[in-house]
Amino acid sequence: MEKGGAVYIMTNSKNTVLYTGVTNDLHRRVYEHKTGLNNNSFTSKYKIIKLIYYESFHSIEEAINREKQIKGGNRKKKESLINTINPEWKDLWEEIKEW
Repeated sequence: MEKGGAVYIMTNSKNTVLYTGVTNDLHRRVYEHKTGLNNNSFTSKYKIIKLIYYESFHSIEEAINREKQIKGGNRKKKESLINTINPEWKDLWEEIKEW
């Protein structure tokens, strides 16, 4: 059986740095970013703690393909994408933390 996946975009408190990632467990992965699980990572260094966008997929392969598509775009395209579901760039953690 295939396991689903998600692509997500996170940022820091000032919305200056965007990080796009893919995972098979969005709740766990966002929690890891928020708690700074890996002190030497890009997301820890730039304090990437705010989930501002995500999409869910039936398979991890679909999520990986979407991640590549998003990463291939410039910041303006990423901002437009975020604004389609989250124009205030609020932290969506509350939305997913009960999963």
